[in-house]
Amino acid sequence: MVKLTKIYTRTGDDGTTGLVDGSRTAKDAPRMAAIGDVDELNSSIGLAALHATGPMLAALRTIQNDLFDLGADLATPGDDLTPSDMALRIVPAQVRRLEDEIDAMNADMAPLTSFILPGGNALAASLHMARTIARRAERTLVAARRDVAVNPEAQRYVNRLSDWLFVAARHANGQGADDILWVPGASR
Repeated sequence: MVKLTKIYTRTGDDGTTGLVDGSRTAKDAPRMAAIGDVDELNSSIGLAALHATGPMLAALRTIQNDLFDLGADLATPGDDLTPSDMALRIVPAQVRRLEDEIDAMNADMAPLTSFILPGGNALAASLHMARTIARRAERTLVAARRDVAVNPEAQRYVNRLSDWLFVAARHANGQGADDILWVPGASR
């Protein structure tokens, strides 16, 4: 259980931040860049959720919770990436849930016949924005792996989440019927 009574600690004034095990790292370390991008992704999903209702809203809230799990996973240093009571880790079931939801959303949509432009209604546009942030978070997570051990399931989760967000945006756009199609060279 988290209990915060004081928000500022002044411990980060030297340009470092604390990790789960109490160790400190530079705020601009690759690990922290990945954590920051995951946090930004979570915030962008919170904005998308403003336009969602019903099952889509519930799915977005579940994903937001997963992204907090992911942040804790990335903030837990060490080479042992096994989930435990002391180490919150992304697990295969979280990735499978995304895959199942992608399949369910995609089941009744016509196949793509063109690339689509990000946009449509407010929910779809917000989901497309979150998708691009998910792609960036994936890139920074891959970069962090060069310096520190990263749970492979965490990387799979972010990769799958960007796919989920793409399909969810199409779903929000009238099951793809209101997607804005790319017309190559249309403005020449």
